[in-house]
Amino acid sequence: MPVERTLVLLKPETLQRGIVGEVISRFERRGLKIVALKMLWMDRDLAERHYAAHRGKDFYEPLIEYITSSPLIAMVLEGDEAIEVVRKMAGSTDCREAEPGTIRGDFGLSTQKNIVHASDSSESAEREIALFFSPDEIHDYDLSVSRWLK
Repeated sequence: MPVERTLVLLKPETLQRGIVGEVISRFERRGLKIVALKMLWMDRDLAERHYAAHRGKDFYEPLIEYITSSPLIAMVLEGDEAIEVVRKMAGSTDCREAEPGTIRGDFGLSTQKNIVHASDSSESAEREIALFFSPDEIHDYDLSVSRWLK
């Protein structure tokens, strides 16, 4: 299985509802490694670059307004087939269709306020990670606790 990195955004709703820790802990319990993490207030320029593929769609302007309305958490997760694993954990973009047990199924309120963004391919992950993190903000480290217990 290939080790991959993927971008995850915990959208403003996640902070506003106080469920950041719950969402992050799901990724950690799954065995994904956090290699970058920061809180930021996305400005319109970054939002437009991030969501460029949706420009011209009817939900584009409301999405840009929402994602820039409050701070969010950006993080890079690493693990075996991380992109697919994170997408399955996130659940369907339409929260009404998201399975219970997924992040969106358990916490999502609407398609727009669907708690998380997760990269959908290795190409998207690479592009999106570069939008939010410089190479020196991404850290490689050993997850093994046992090496500290010797």
